Amino acid sequence: MDGGVWGDGERRAELIVAGETGDGAEALELARRLSPDVLIADVALPRMDGIAVARAIAGARLPVRVLLLTARDSDEELLEAITAGAAGYLCKDAPQEELIAAIRAVAAGGAVVTPQVLARVLPRFAATLPAVADTSTIVALRTLTGREREVLIHVARGRTNAEIAALLQVSETTVKTHVGHMLGKLRLRDRTQAVVLAYETGLIKPGT
Repeated sequence: MDGGVWGDGERRAELIVAGETGDGAEALELARRLSPDVLIADVALPRMDGIAVARAIAGARLPVRVLLLTARDSDEELLEAITAGAAGYLCKDAPQEELIAAIRAVAAGGAVVTPQVLARVLPRFAATLPAVADTSTIVALRTLTGREREVLIHVARGRTNAEIAALLQVSETTVKTHVGHMLGKLRLRDRTQAVVLAYETGLIKPGT
């Protein structure tokens, strides 16, 4: 975690800083030892950059979600972050309120990144994706029930399970079940990949 995010031991409501380091390898070790809900990592960390940390956490199947902070904000870096399994990608100069909202969203498993960032980067990001999905992906989409497809669209728009539950007038447990079935049928690792697939296949388009 970047030590400049908060002062040592500082709290924001229910957010508690469990540990801090400015080194990527140490960040991975802290993730293994402390198992925080969210690991906030600068992309530009020494020894092991934030993307490599996210990839290692995903590879080890640690129950830790990664929110990456970047100074570059490039399409290529965003694609790398998503491929590595990062659950969030946010500019380092974002207001603290936006960072706090992103942490809560990532911890809840709802939004991939904050809605403001999604709205800004997805038009550029979508342009880097193939125009047509392969046949197997399209066939997989057809295996989804109507409700699972609807949940996928909401997930791709960055909504949390609680927000989806309110919109569909069902319980959060029901939404979690639909999300699990949807990811399983599409053979996706997480919600981040679901967002990519939804835009890649044209299920939703930037700005809709």
